[in-house]
Amino acid sequence: MNMDAVDLVKDAPADPQEALAAALFRPMGVDGVYARTGVYENVVERLAALITRHRPEDAEVLRFPPVMSRRDLEKSGYLNSFPNLLGCVCALHGSVADIQDAVRRFEAGGSWTTSLSPADLVLSPAACYPVYPLAAARGAMPRGGWRFDIACDCFRHEPSRDLDRLQSFRMREFVCIGQPDDILAFRTRWIERGRELAAALGLDADIAPANDPFFGREGRMKAVSQIQQALKFELLVPIHSAERPTACMSFNYHRDHFGTTWGIHDEDGAVAHTGCVAFGMDRLAVAMFARHGVDIGGWPRAVRELLGL
Repeated sequence: MNMDAVDLVKDAPADPQEALAAALFRPMGVDGVYARTGVYENVVERLAALITRHRPEDAEVLRFPPVMSRRDLEKSGYLNSFPNLLGCVCALHGSVADIQDAVRRFEAGGSWTTSLSPADLVLSPAACYPVYPLAAARGAMPRGGWRFDIACDCFRHEPSRDLDRLQSFRMREFVCIGQPDDILAFRTRWIERGRELAAALGLDADIAPANDPFFGREGRMKAVSQIQQALKFELLVPIHSAERPTACMSFNYHRDHFGTTWGIHDEDGAVAHTGCVAFGMDRLAVAMFARHGVDIGGWPRAVRELLGL
């Protein structure tokens, strides 16, 4: 290597992702899981407040814990579509002697995890899954359906060092349960509103048809069908590059899947349809810092005023 090449390597800019990670996060020893700094959390909180200002007037607010019923998630069909992403809560069960034996094995240099067995909880993979059994328990869906404003700390088992693909992340959703026309109108409004919000935040964004990351060969057919039926759209922001943009919002029509699964019907017995707009809170925050820089004081004035920064 000649000296000119050495100087080029020495002067090459650091990976922007590494600079963002150093400014906004603290490593915790596992890819995709970070402690978050006050600067970063302030932006997440301001984004959440902005989204709240756009909450549907009739929406019921629910905040879910990061875990949910394993039985409910199994019934929802998640294992048929995304088994590779699921995290199950496990615990030491059995007698006092059984549990003490696991601890002694660890202290002797062995593994205590061989004694684990599943609990009745899983880590929530998306914010909306717990809302459907709650809605079903209320009985017949009223005229006009239901709207919910929900949020949850979610988990998906896809370790990555990319800041826009965390294993542990926050998701905010507005969920609509109603008739097909209600869902489509709701989603159409939010596609346009999502585009407007991204522009107001100073983000370059496109809306594009999309599919969920279904697992396996059958999953590939599901993905094709999802796109053909225009069931999912995403708001894409070029955090890494224009060629590999990141989905920061999604606009979803589930048709009657959850209505049929949970027996949600209107007063005439028709099966309810469902849809949602999902905000990836951490992805949106990372996109803001990637676009405007880590010094919030240098962000565009209109953006700072919008967020109250």
